[in-house]
Amino acid sequence: MTTPPGIADIRAAALRLSGLIVETPLIESPELNKRFGARILFKPETLQRTGSFKFRGAYNKLSSLSDEERSRDVVAFSSGNHAQGVAASAAMFGVKAVIAMPTDAPAMKVGNVRKMGAEVVPFDRFRDDRVTVVRPYVERGMILVPPFDDPAIIAGQGTIGLELMAQAKALGVSLDAVVIPCGGGGLSSGISIAVKDASPGTAVWAVEPEHFDDTCRSLAKGVRVSIEPGHTSICDALLTTEPGAITFEINRRNLAGGIAVSDSAAAQAMRDAMAHLKLVVEPGGSVGLAALSSGEIELSGKCVAVVLSGGNVDFSTYAEIMAAA
Repeated sequence: MTTPPGIADIRAAALRLSGLIVETPLIESPELNKRFGARILFKPETLQRTGSFKFRGAYNKLSSLSDEERSRDVVAFSSGNHAQGVAASAAMFGVKAVIAMPTDAPAMKVGNVRKMGAEVVPFDRFRDDRVTVVRPYVERGMILVPPFDDPAIIAGQGTIGLELMAQAKALGVSLDAVVIPCGGGGLSSGISIAVKDASPGTAVWAVEPEHFDDTCRSLAKGVRVSIEPGHTSICDALLTTEPGAITFEINRRNLAGGIAVSDSAAAQAMRDAMAHLKLVVEPGGSVGLAALSSGEIELSGKCVAVVLSGGNVDFSTYAEIMAAA
């Protein structure tokens, strides 16, 4: 296994990203604070470049490549947010990007990737192996930009943790917990490194959709395990089958635990984000907020930060979820 990144790698990533990313704010809602009996600070990566946190890791990865490596162009696989981060980063470096995307990926995400100049290669997420889909491009010499299990990707996502802890300090608050959406674990592992460096006593929680809770199950068993096939979820950004080797090693050390939430809970969290924060949050991006209602996190009198990881959702899907209130 490749050596996991440390806090120095995250600080170096922050320097590379300086001036290129949005330093997303911490926001709160009096109504949600009252509901949960706690002070809840939201980190809206929905406002980030490309609409999710993924630009941070993708750009840091491309910037860590040599000129010779970048000249060979890049390839990736993604349901949409990582794809947009890679496409945007590749365009900034003037290199070609090929992205394998599942056929059921949201049309908005696919369209945005194409607008950024990347080539989209469709595949069936239930029938095809995404690694096999991109293998011909890698064999041709293109550089693979993984969605989560890569030190540079993890370090880039960890810059959220640096910002979060600095912003909390500026507010004069000490965070009791940080709650983070989790797919393959790149976001939660990266943020956890920065959080634990600044405040070892702060609990870090990873949140996944029901039936795609591979990190939860892996934490319980102490080894990486895969989900059981045959399920679906509206949280398209978080549908991984197994944690990454590097991300799980970090999460195993740093996380207080994992929480699985239902699609209905994620949908309600989307409505709450719209009603109380005035933010459009995609299903996968809302699971941290959904987890606050799970009863698994001690909230009474606490100060808790929640990462809203992305806001790329098709209009029709969003309208349907909002109308179901």
